[in-house]
Amino acid sequence: MLIVPLLLASVIALAYAYTAAKARTIEKAFPKIGVLTDVGGYRINALHLARPPGADLPPLVFIHGASGNLRDQMQAFAGPLSARAEMLFVDRPGHGYSERGGADNAFPSGQADAIAALMERLGIGPAIIVGHSFGGAIAAAFGVRHPQRTAGLLFLAPATHPWPGGVDWYYTLAAMPVIGWLFAHTLVIPAGLRKLERGTVGVFSPNPRPDGYVEKTAPALVLRPTVFRNNARDVVNLLGYVTREALRYREITAPTVIITGDRDDVVLAELHSIGLERDIEGAELITIRNLGHKPDYIANDVAIAAIEHLAGMPQDLQEMGRQAEMRIAAELRQSEP
Repeated sequence: MLIVPLLLASVIALAYAYTAAKARTIEKAFPKIGVLTDVGGYRINALHLARPPGADLPPLVFIHGASGNLRDQMQAFAGPLSARAEMLFVDRPGHGYSERGGADNAFPSGQADAIAALMERLGIGPAIIVGHSFGGAIAAAFGVRHPQRTAGLLFLAPATHPWPGGVDWYYTLAAMPVIGWLFAHTLVIPAGLRKLERGTVGVFSPNPRPDGYVEKTAPALVLRPTVFRNNARDVVNLLGYVTREALRYREITAPTVIITGDRDDVVLAELHSIGLERDIEGAELITIRNLGHKPDYIANDVAIAAIEHLAGMPQDLQEMGRQAEMRIAAELRQSEP
């Protein structure tokens, strides 16, 4: 009678030990970059690049999406913009190496407030806020709640509006109080590491994933148990949050640009990006054909042109989008077998 429970307990113990060891290995492979700053009882990790001599852009604040960390946006933008602006790349509360903070930080509004507090602590003035995917919901909350700190908003494949259906089962499971803890501490790392390759390729689809993306951006950091559960709670809470808060996007007065792709299977442009264009007066939407969920990488030149446009520089973003379409189409033809 005791054999089955003992066997099950042994399997759980082994899986727990494996998860703990593998989490340490992941952290050793991808150590913290940036500095932890107290923002009122908890600390946010961020990489703050000071304003360079001759900078021609206002400060830029980059907000990563679900399952990400600051390395994702840093790899896309730090190099091209290093001589042009003060930049802040943030591990969102409870992600990367940032502490979670209070219950409010399970929602985009709380995370927007945390980033605003971090900007105040670091002495960063009004900035262009760049949000990718889930980070788009936080950028929208930032524009609503902190207009005095918002010089402009750039949304990249944003998740900002209600959608039909729910979320993947593993997010719902991981967000549960007890069983979620057990799931995250035993099964997530072994299953997640096997799916990491396919998952990151899928995020870029139909576009090719850049060489070295996994090694440079450290998506494995999200598989650590506490971070995975924070990420799951964020995702589970998002639908209810945007259902309530999307009505407030009409309060946003900052200059706004939205860049999206018509092949994005992660966040549907017809719900989110078109919704933002409708809701934010004066917002400009650039839709790029054959672009998936990663305009920050695949249409990086258009994103940088949008930042310049938000800073008051003349840029024909629609023409930039058309040029990107031609380049992407050529790249897809070359990648066909």
